[in-house]
Amino acid sequence: MPKSSDTLNEVGEEIRVRRKHHEPHAAGELPQSTDAEAAHAQAVSQSAEVSQSAEAAQGDVAAAAVPDDVQVIARERDDYYDRLLRKTAEFDNYRKRVERERREQAEYAAADVLTDLLPLIDDLERALEADWEASADAYRKGVELIHRQMLDLLRKRGVTPIEAVGHQFDPHLHQAVTHEAVPGRPEGEVVEQFRRGYKLRDRLLRPAMVKVAKA
Repeated sequence: MPKSSDTLNEVGEEIRVRRKHHEPHAAGELPQSTDAEAAHAQAVSQSAEVSQSAEAAQGDVAAAAVPDDVQVIARERDDYYDRLLRKTAEFDNYRKRVERERREQAEYAAADVLTDLLPLIDDLERALEADWEASADAYRKGVELIHRQMLDLLRKRGVTPIEAVGHQFDPHLHQAVTHEAVPGRPEGEVVEQFRRGYKLRDRLLRPAMVKVAKA
């Protein structure tokens, strides 16, 4: 917006132009025109000053509003940072709780299996305390009973033995310890088992150690 000095210059130039091109019609007209133009120039100058004052006031208001915006942004930043700290703490507590629950579940499962094994330990202890020479047959029957109890316990837990002898060698289930030519047995057939293998449902616990026939 133009300054007040520029406005006064423009008004003065306009007065000089009017004086040059228009002559007064009466002797008293020239002073009246001059006074009117001076009043007009003064009004324009005052209007310019008012406009400048208004612009300055608006600038002051805008300058005063900037700190408020900065404070709002700072508060939002602190709020977001506080939320981040809380969420981090909550996630850390959740992770620790999950690890603790997983450990407790594993301990409960192990305790359950061990509880089922305790009666078998009792039977083995009674077998060891028995008189072997006096009752060898009874001792054997006791061992067979314990063996059956062990197999029942494994089956209850989803553990099953792997069939090996008489079946074709399966590298996913069998571990070939040796190969030997056996008359009447086709190549690749398991002819002897050194250690039984087991599966937990569809998962292999350990392979069976076997001897495999070769041509």
